[in-house]
Amino acid sequence: MRIVLAGASGTIGRAVQQALEDSGHQVTAITRSDFASEDGLPKAFAAAKPDTVISCIASRSGSPKDAEAVDFLANLRLLKAAEAAGAEHFILLSAICVQKPRLAFQHAKIAFERALKASQIDHTIVRPTAFFKSLSGQVERVQKGKPFMIFGDGNLTRCKPISDRDLARFIADCVIDPARRKQVLPIGGPGPAISLRQQGELIFELTGEEPRFKSISPRLFTGAAKVLSWGAPLSDWLAEKAEYARIAHYYATESMLVLDPESGEYSAEKTPEFGSDTLADHYRGLLKEHG
Repeated sequence: MRIVLAGASGTIGRAVQQALEDSGHQVTAITRSDFASEDGLPKAFAAAKPDTVISCIASRSGSPKDAEAVDFLANLRLLKAAEAAGAEHFILLSAICVQKPRLAFQHAKIAFERALKASQIDHTIVRPTAFFKSLSGQVERVQKGKPFMIFGDGNLTRCKPISDRDLARFIADCVIDPARRKQVLPIGGPGPAISLRQQGELIFELTGEEPRFKSISPRLFTGAAKVLSWGAPLSDWLAEKAEYARIAHYYATESMLVLDPESGEYSAEKTPEFGSDTLADHYRGLLKEHG
C-alpha cells in the first residue's frame, strides 16, 4: 500500500518505517519541512496519494505549549491533509497513560483521538505501554556501581514494556488487518508485568552484583510542582518546570497497564501482549554495549 508516515525521524518512527518497507509497502516519510509551510503537507500528500497515514509524532517535552502544538495541532493538520488526499485509514501512535489524563500532553492526545474518531477516515489508535528505552536510563548507573533509584518501595507501579521492533511490527500489521480498524488498541510486550524494583533486580542479576537501592518519595515531585506553579502564570519557564514535576510524579505513581473500567484498578491480565523481544535481552545488549 501507499503509506505516509509522520515521525520517521524518531526511534519508534524509524522502526515503523523499516517494518513497513520489510512488508513491501511504499512509504513516504513526512519531514519537519513539510510542516513548516501551509502548503507543505498538502503537496506531500498529493504526491504520495496515500491509502494509509501513520502518525508517530509526539511532543518531546510534554510541556503545555509543546503538547498543544504537536500532539493536537500537528496531528490535526495531518488528519486534514489525509482527508483532502482521500486516504482511507489513519493509524495513530498514542499512549496508554491517556486512560487517566492529568497532564497537558495526555489531554492533547485525547483531544486529537476524539477528532480522529469523528472523522470520515477509518482509524486505529495504538496505545503502547512503556518502551524499553524509557526503562533503560539506570543501566549504566548500576554498571558503574551506583544504587538503583526507586520510588517508595519500588512496587508502586508495573508495566509490560514493548520493544521498538515489536511495536513497529504491531503497527505495520494494523495496515492490513481490517479487524483493527475503528479500534483503540492497548498493547504491551511479553509479560509478566514488571515493577520498578524488579527492573533493578534484573539489572543487578545480569551484572552479577548484589542489589542496592535508593528510595525517593514521589511527594518531592508534588511539592516541587506546587512551588513552581506559583510563578507559572508569570513565566513560561516556571510553567514548563511545574509540568515536568507533575509528569515525574505521574510516572512514579501510575502503572502503564490497562485500566480495568469495572474495578478502577490497573490490570496486567487485561493488558494485551505482543512480540518476542524481552527486557532482559535488551538489558544484556546495553550492558555489552557499555562494556
